[in-house]
Amino acid sequence: MAQLLDGVIVMDPTGVILTANAAALRMHGVGSVAGLGATAEDYADRFSLRDGNDRPLKHRDYPLFRLLAGEGYPDLIVKVAPAGEDETRWVHQVRDVTMDEDGGEPDFLALVMSDVSARFDAEARFDAMFRANPAPALVIRLSDQRVARANPGFLDLTGFREEQLTGRTLFALDLLQGMKAPADVRHRIEAGEVGPQMEAELLTADGARRLVLFAGQPIDVTDEDALLLTFADLEPRRQAQDALAAGERHLATLLDMAPIAIAVTADTDGRITRVNAAFAELSGRADAVGRTMDQLALWADAERGRVASQEIATTGSMRGLDAQLMTADGKPIDCLLSAERIDLHGAPCTLWLFQDITERRRGELDLIQAIDATLQDASWLSRSIMDRLATVRRGASSAPAADLSAREREILELICTDLDDAAIAERLGLSRNTVRNHVARLYAKIGVNRRSAAVIWGRDRGIGSPQDTLPVP
Repeated sequence: MAQLLDGVIVMDPTGVILTANAAALRMHGVGSVAGLGATAEDYADRFSLRDGNDRPLKHRDYPLFRLLAGEGYPDLIVKVAPAGEDETRWVHQVRDVTMDEDGGEPDFLALVMSDVSARFDAEARFDAMFRANPAPALVIRLSDQRVARANPGFLDLTGFREEQLTGRTLFALDLLQGMKAPADVRHRIEAGEVGPQMEAELLTADGARRLVLFAGQPIDVTDEDALLLTFADLEPRRQAQDALAAGERHLATLLDMAPIAIAVTADTDGRITRVNAAFAELSGRADAVGRTMDQLALWADAERGRVASQEIATTGSMRGLDAQLMTADGKPIDCLLSAERIDLHGAPCTLWLFQDITERRRGELDLIQAIDATLQDASWLSRSIMDRLATVRRGASSAPAADLSAREREILELICTDLDDAAIAERLGLSRNTVRNHVARLYAKIGVNRRSAAVIWGRDRGIGSPQDTLPVP
């Protein structure tokens, strides 16, 4: 007994404690056999015992009393503390041994115990962390691949109750599907090997499947060899990707069906990645995809194209810029240009809209020219007709007014006093590019495409020098 690592307490059949080895004394925190008590009853008065689930044991359920009653217990977990203390001091794994010399009734009864406090503490810490960890996880016994534990994170993710999982095999439950190499995964789980991270479809209580990322790790903090499976929920990411893909498909459909010419350019290199049918028809550039607007010589005024690109880079959008688009055969087309930066297929892009206003501009110019020609030879008209024609002329030369900013009104006043862009820039202390940007937005707002028309528009509204009085016939 003295050489044994296990603790041994020996009693006679009447319950008198006869002897104990040093290991047994250490496992009870006493220095002599007397510290254990003279009898089993004294032992029960000196020590408080609980079972492995931390439930207090009645005296009749103490291992010494069960030994006296002839009950066998090959392996039993008990938590031991001095009487009056609630906190466990030692955890013992005990078994019974009976000894007789003549083959009759037992002459001696022995309680053999191993100190498993360290292992039990590790299991308790693991169990606490396992259940507190929000990441879904399962513990699988390696001996039969049955589920030993499921933490609250896994139950919340799948909707299962723990009793629906515990004791059933992982493969009978068919929890995992959609893996790239299912046979290899099963082999790794059965062998208790480390499983690399991989995606799978995880079964939920309602029969649906959720996309997860899972991995396996052998653990040795439980009663049996086991494998810890941890899961990361990828379903929200998949749903977001599906929604994004659906949105991009809808956007592509809208682009193709839109009657206004539309082109999409990549922000990385400015190359056109998509055009709709209206753009191809307007520009005659069916081969535009993969090329930049500069390579296509799309702008009638290259400076206007640079102004547009600069404004988009600075503000992220642009509305109603007056510009001319050059077709494949060199024909200029008057357009109102708008643009917006967007993300398409996860990449930053710019969406360009070209509204063809060529016919509208041509009609306005024809009307203005007709009125100008009429007013140049108005000697045969009456004054009332002259007044009406002048009114028509003023109305035809302007588009519906938009609200002008203070800066735009200031620039319009200087235009109406016959100052060019350089003089305006010097007067206001601005760069010529900034003045050109303001002038372009001003033209778009008042619906003109040349300086003389802007002067007429402004003077008709009392901006700049007063308009010359019409001659009286």
